[in-house]
Amino acid sequence: MKSHPVADPQSGKKQAKAISKALVQSEEVKSLVVEAAVELASANAVLRQEVTDLGAPPGVEDALEKTEVIEEKVHVAAEKLSEVNLALKQEVRERHVLEFRLAAVTERAEASRHAAFHDQLTGLPNRALFNDRLDHGLAQAKRHDRKLVVMFIDLDDFKNVNDTHGHDAGDEVLKTIATRLAASARDDDTVSRHGGDEFLYLLTEVGDEQDLALIVEKIIASIQMPCDVTVDGVKVNVCISASIGVAVFPKDGTTAQALVKSADKAMYQAKPGPTRYAFAQ
Repeated sequence: MKSHPVADPQSGKKQAKAISKALVQSEEVKSLVVEAAVELASANAVLRQEVTDLGAPPGVEDALEKTEVIEEKVHVAAEKLSEVNLALKQEVRERHVLEFRLAAVTERAEASRHAAFHDQLTGLPNRALFNDRLDHGLAQAKRHDRKLVVMFIDLDDFKNVNDTHGHDAGDEVLKTIATRLAASARDDDTVSRHGGDEFLYLLTEVGDEQDLALIVEKIIASIQMPCDVTVDGVKVNVCISASIGVAVFPKDGTTAQALVKSADKAMYQAKPGPTRYAFAQ
């Protein structure tokens, strides 16, 4: 399939600025030409009056005619400059319109791309983006002989929130939890909404299991903090807990699918326990 060149917004802006600058300079030149034409016309009028009143020495009449021809050329030049400036102004207007349209198209393209890889409710990466980052993380972990962790997070008894306070309140709780999870993540980590009340958390670099346990405990404590939601115009504090399953590459799986499955299984093992989290066995 033949590819088509993509317009460069920055290049277009530079060209528009160059045209605008040329227009300003051209307007300045036009002002000088018009000013010169006026002064030349005034001088010619004075000379013509003196020639009429006093008579002209030999050659003065011819010189005066030549200056009047020059005056006419200057006027013509001023008119042509006006035409050029009008064309430049039109070009600037058209480029501004094109820039506006290009910006709108770019914005729509970015919005479509974001929607394709992010959860609509929480704004977190969706499964597709999470899987892509997990695959990339696995490739890096294998290449550099590093550990990698996938955590499967499930909000306990979330159905009760929807049943008690309504689905709008439930959505607010999900968005609050998503914000807290995203805030706890490092730049190279990824938090994803897996679906419903389930989240996946990817840690690309970790130390030993003791350090990892501290991270998990902080996440659980963050989730358990009250969520402020509005129900029928009244603010309500909703408290919810979570169960987390932890899978570590390479001991708990060497593929993305295997790690997610191990973390999911560990999450169900964590639900009855007091710590609310469990490592894959």
